[in-house]
Amino acid sequence: MTEGTTSAAAEGADTLTRLEQEGEIAADYLEGLLDIADLDGDIDMDVEADRAAVSIISDAGSRDLQKLVGRDGEVLEALQELTRLAVHRETGDRSRLMLDIGGYRAQKRAELSELGAKAAADVRNTGEPVKLKPMSPFERKVVHDAVKAAGLRSESEGEEPQRFVVVLPA
Repeated sequence: MTEGTTSAAAEGADTLTRLEQEGEIAADYLEGLLDIADLDGDIDMDVEADRAAVSIISDAGSRDLQKLVGRDGEVLEALQELTRLAVHRETGDRSRLMLDIGGYRAQKRAELSELGAKAAADVRNTGEPVKLKPMSPFERKVVHDAVKAAGLRSESEGEEPQRFVVVLPA
């Protein structure tokens, strides 16, 4: 390899290292937050789909972690944004880190995938577009992915916080 060039493998390793660093910074931030709030939970880090993924889990299925999720995941969304800001402060780079608490987001992803697949089936059967209820950007992304996997297309319409997915015939 000549000076000034990099291989795809080296770039991939650099990205992984950067995402692992984001995960480490996020884990440290969240550990401090758990300590301040006097909550029990373990931090799990991973890299999924070109983004750092950090989860707070509890052996006891702690109701305390439910407080960190909040109603409809509102507290979780806020904590994710604060964690992204903490990563940005340390690295200077914008983070796309994904935070899950107590498996809430994983469960929500499964429910939304099912909703997207059902909406796609309804559109396929009726030939008419289906409008879904307003959703967060995370929720819309999961639905869009499920609709695409079902072989149809979808669009987001409306203005935040009332943006929603419309599933369209092929």
